Amino acid sequence: MDIANALVYGLRDSLPPDLRTFSTLTTVVRFQTQRRALMSHRATLHDVAAQAGVSVASASRALIGGSASLEMISKVRRAAKQLGYVPDATARSLRMGGTRQVVFAVDDIGNLNYVAMLRAIEHEFTGAGIRLNVTATGRSERQTLDLVRSMNSGAGDGLIISPLRVTPALRRALLETVVPVVVIGSLHRDVAIDVVSVDSALAVELAVAHLVATGRRRIAFLNGPLDTHPGASRRRGYLAGLAAAGMTPDESVVEVADDFTIEAGRRSTALLIERRPSNTFDAIVAANDLLAVGAISTCLASGVGVPDEVAVTGIDDTEFAASYNPSITSVSIGSAERGKRAARLLLERFAEPTLAPRTSAVHPSLIARASTGVTRGA
Repeated sequence: MDIANALVYGLRDSLPPDLRTFSTLTTVVRFQTQRRALMSHRATLHDVAAQAGVSVASASRALIGGSASLEMISKVRRAAKQLGYVPDATARSLRMGGTRQVVFAVDDIGNLNYVAMLRAIEHEFTGAGIRLNVTATGRSERQTLDLVRSMNSGAGDGLIISPLRVTPALRRALLETVVPVVVIGSLHRDVAIDVVSVDSALAVELAVAHLVATGRRRIAFLNGPLDTHPGASRRRGYLAGLAAAGMTPDESVVEVADDFTIEAGRRSTALLIERRPSNTFDAIVAANDLLAVGAISTCLASGVGVPDEVAVTGIDDTEFAASYNPSITSVSIGSAERGKRAARLLLERFAEPTLAPRTSAVHPSLIARASTGVTRGA
């Protein structure tokens, strides 16, 4: 018995008795054979990649909502349309729900700024059946790159990352990630990834304007490392704030700490105070609340009154700002709001992978407290 006859007699028992004729069965076999032939020639992801002249991984990212440039997305989707490519729904559902886990990566999980983001992200994922895996990269570029690349090996279905430093290598790694990514921070405009941003420069401008409005005329600046996005952008904000107030910058009242921590703030403020007899200042803008705590504690320990002699402002409006004594005037950069928006962008990306890359901007706002001479209710 040949293969065709074997197929015919194998199908016979599955048909009603009145259709069990050889001619009917032969027609069924012919139809199934044609259908298999058509299916075997259906365009695959490899076909789309070849048509677009890109790698299979790049084609996959462009089609499923992963990181890809706008040009790449357009080229791949055009190729898919020309070939009549239809993604495998089963494979897509497995990719989107393989682990039901999202990775949240930050430099320092102990930073209250990140804790606020974490709480907001967890709240948004509640009820969505998504587990959140939180990991700290320890400010190491290698650890950050290893983490991002691990997403291509099944570490999770999505990534929310808030890096202090965005290097060319990190940008490339993010673009090569096959799962959806949301960055809390800043990226170049040509990097087609969902971003939740805040204008850090404007945050410092608001702090300078507040100090000027309260009568301060010699404003020092306590910054963090300049090779980080916050450090670079907040320096720009300090200079812009001075310019808006008609003040001339003086590097003798500027200190760049080696980290955004309380201890780094103490060390750098001590250097400012050492120079103070000849380089007086009546205010300090600290680049975050931890630096502000270090600044205030060092001023008080050195006999410099806060806010009577020196007013101090911070950035982030963390729990430290409200609970410290004196309470710290700080500029909120919406940490909780940024976490919430990042989670929502990722959930929307899961639901509709082909959405164009989006940027959601959170606006800073100043909360005046005792460290600048503002009392509760004033």
